Amino acid sequence: MNLSLNDKHAIICGSTDGIGKASALLMAERGASVTLVARNQEKLDQTLSELSTNHGQVHFSLCADFDNPNQLKEKIRGHMKVIVGQANILVNNSGGPHGGALIDAEENEFRVAFERLLICNQIMAKAVVPGMKELGEGRIINIISMSVTQVIPGLGVSNTIRGAVAQWAKTLALELGEFGIKVNNILPGYTATTRLQSLAESKAKSLGVSPGDINEVWKNNTSLHRLGKPREIASAVAFLASDAASYINGHDISVDGGRFGA
Repeated sequence: MNLSLNDKHAIICGSTDGIGKASALLMAERGASVTLVARNQEKLDQTLSELSTNHGQVHFSLCADFDNPNQLKEKIRGHMKVIVGQANILVNNSGGPHGGALIDAEENEFRVAFERLLICNQIMAKAVVPGMKELGEGRIINIISMSVTQVIPGLGVSNTIRGAVAQWAKTLALELGEFGIKVNNILPGYTATTRLQSLAESKAKSLGVSPGDINEVWKNNTSLHRLGKPREIASAVAFLASDAASYINGHDISVDGGRFGA
């Protein structure tokens, strides 16, 4: 099985924490040159220093805020000129909206989440697809959520927008397949990230319990009875980016430890 990413260039969003960072580190280990995209330059610099260069790669960073789509569009257009438009892999990944019941959500929460999670994905895809068409191949991998297949109580806005992102991706897979560009979604389960800890704290506060209690419930809602590790999700991302996944297109792939409850 060929899992090498030698001579590939991967643009990875949200790549200074959690699943995004784990994906960047693993892809660099497997030979890819990486462009890190995130909004904190200090974290970008730190992550950049951790990327492997054992295969002679050159890595980049791009500081952009996904809550400012116009800024993102300008910056990614400029960066594509730097790398001569030749990105083989795009990983779309960004933090979701805060928790809460759907009926309590304000209208603007939907607008903010839609721009961050879908409009910015569209901006990134439009930036890389012309180069992928020239190459005759490419991978667009979207980190979404297991809520695509089973909604998560207390994440009303996220459930709504993540579903839209999944349908966007499947439509893109249909449109771009003839050019050798595969588009797939990773649906992570309960993964030990800063984002999950924040959700645990918020839910614990609303229920009058401890964050540890919430984590135990989540662990016991999986067949493995534990939280996932960011690198375990990253392994699925790197697989989809490799030649070993050359006939996988338009799929939602759950990496959730056998989740069976909410």
